[in-house]
Amino acid sequence: MTKERLTSLDVFRGFTIFLMTIVNNPGSWSSIYPPLEHAEWHGCTPTDLVFPFFVFIMGTAIPFAMPVKHLDGAVFNKILVRSLRIFCLGFSLAFFGRIHLFGLEGFPLLAVRLVIFFGIAYALLGDFSLKVKTYLVFGILAVLLFLAYSGLEHFEDTRIPGVLQRIGIVYFFTSLLYLKTNLKTQIITAVSILVGYYLFMAFVPVPGIGEANFEKGTNLAAWLDNLLLNGHLWSVSKTWDPEGILSTLPAIATGITGMFIGQILNLSVSKIEIVKKLAISGIVLLISGLVWNIIFPINKSLWTSSYVLYTGGIATLCLTFLYYVIDVANYKKWAKLFLIWGVNPMIVFYFSGIIPRVMSSIKMQNPEIGGEEIGFQAYLYQYGIVPHFENPLNASLAYALAYALFWSIILWILHKRKLIFKV
Repeated sequence: MTKERLTSLDVFRGFTIFLMTIVNNPGSWSSIYPPLEHAEWHGCTPTDLVFPFFVFIMGTAIPFAMPVKHLDGAVFNKILVRSLRIFCLGFSLAFFGRIHLFGLEGFPLLAVRLVIFFGIAYALLGDFSLKVKTYLVFGILAVLLFLAYSGLEHFEDTRIPGVLQRIGIVYFFTSLLYLKTNLKTQIITAVSILVGYYLFMAFVPVPGIGEANFEKGTNLAAWLDNLLLNGHLWSVSKTWDPEGILSTLPAIATGITGMFIGQILNLSVSKIEIVKKLAISGIVLLISGLVWNIIFPINKSLWTSSYVLYTGGIATLCLTFLYYVIDVANYKKWAKLFLIWGVNPMIVFYFSGIIPRVMSSIKMQNPEIGGEEIGFQAYLYQYGIVPHFENPLNASLAYALAYALFWSIILWILHKRKLIFKV
């Protein structure tokens, strides 16, 4: 049993995934407007809001998805399976370019990879019985972990952490916490996580390095990532991961924050009263994050406690505005585009990871250099977009917007056919 969908929450989710699609798909990574880039280390840009917004929204949706608080073996298995399906969707993306079979190359190899990954998508997004879902997800997880730790040449350094992986883990713990505890316990749990994480990061010496610190690659979270996931971390850093182990703890607090807001939205009071409570909560969270930033800098890669509060505050205020405009004032026609994005997030998440990999795998003849090949994405950008713009920043942004338009058309078709893909 679930409650009726909250339109403003779907729109907020849609706006967030729309923004994610734009920031993850520039025409050129060397030509990006600053707000569409992550902060170099400490700090927070609009792009740094995308991931915590997703985690927050997921937490907010829990009270709507589980209006009756009951936990037994069947409910636990349902939560576990959904968490693992989300985890495996993200984990599987790391394998796309690593699959090699029978010496195949070019289009035949690409076709094999696509067949495999469409099969994974069907297995993890298909509407099967819980029993079938359980067998499928555990089977897929076992295969992926075997390949990652098999020592086989193409898989030995496969990345294990990731965005969807973290979302799956957070969903598991926040769902169980919601079903087994009251609001007071949930708040105490979130505060304990944030304070405990700060104490660990600020005062526990880093083995082999020295004093506790918040610097890139030398902090306690980086040390733990390298200790437990050595060889399976983010390829850019290799020795630490922005979605690593220790920093997943405060991400759970982000999920709890969203869950707290979801319970406010479910209060049996007037909508105006809900708006007031949301606004006050958002302001308190935002100010708390800014104050904590003085001693524990806002940092996405570390998912610092100040970052949790700061981004939670902004997310709450954004949702407050949307709730008032859409669900209170009933002004919603303008939000149709974001609504169709918001009800089908996983299909975008997964295939937005596949499509760029496919486009890079398809090779085209470089018109300027004989005998040289370039990927289809680079070809499309260089010769289809760039010639129309003098400013490379605008060209890069135009490509991202065109890609978002492509997805908008797909999602509109799915919406017209009433097709919603859920994990």
